[in-house]
Amino acid sequence: MTGHEIEFYSFGKIIVDGTTYTNDLILYPEAIQDSWRRREGHSLTVEDIPDVVKEKPDVLVVGTGASEMMHISEDTTQKLLEMGVEIVAAPTDRAIKYYNKLKSKKHTIGAFHLTC
Repeated sequence: MTGHEIEFYSFGKIIVDGTTYTNDLILYPEAIQDSWRRREGHSLTVEDIPDVVKEKPDVLVVGTGASEMMHISEDTTQKLLEMGVEIVAAPTDRAIKYYNKLKSKKHTIGAFHLTC
């Protein structure tokens, strides 16, 4: 397994593989989806992560923001669990630590809300 290395995070800013991003993003093993948006801002639904669903990772790590303002809908949690996807949701700073540890051990995707 492989993945991107998250080198730094602070409110509104993340450095991945030496590149700085200032918008929410999704890290796939072989790609980065920059400027990731959700239909309802602070609610994560299945419709917000179609490529994650297609890829069916072992683990989806969700950074819920510095103040944990983003929430995963019950339907999304249920759908991912039915697919056999483990969900790790935590404030973004902690989620990044989980992602960096898991990415080399399991097929891991990270979805990170960088602000609130």
